[in-house]
Amino acid sequence: MYFVYILQSQKDQSDYASITVDAEKRLLFNNAGYQRYTKAKIPWQIVRLEQFNNKREALIREREIKKKKSKRYIEWLIDCQNRGVVPTAVGAPGL
Repeated sequence: MYFVYILQSQKDQSDYASITVDAEKRLLFNNAGYQRYTKAKIPWQIVRLEQFNNKREALIREREIKKKKSKRYIEWLIDCQNRGVVPTAVGAPGL
């Protein structure tokens, strides 16, 4: 199993998306300051987690999220998760 996760900095509300096989371990890694990009914005929390059967699917989804370059899109994804709604292209902002 692979996961695409979105972290949100509690320091400045910025977001960081990536893939992993262990989301909790990855969160600890980022909050320990081992990741150069995330180090300055500690602490982080996981705000979205999507599960995939293989690395290829996870990488495609990660690229899709990063390609949007949209805080609004990420906020919409997080809101969908919080409400238990499956995100669809129909309701996505900017589409």
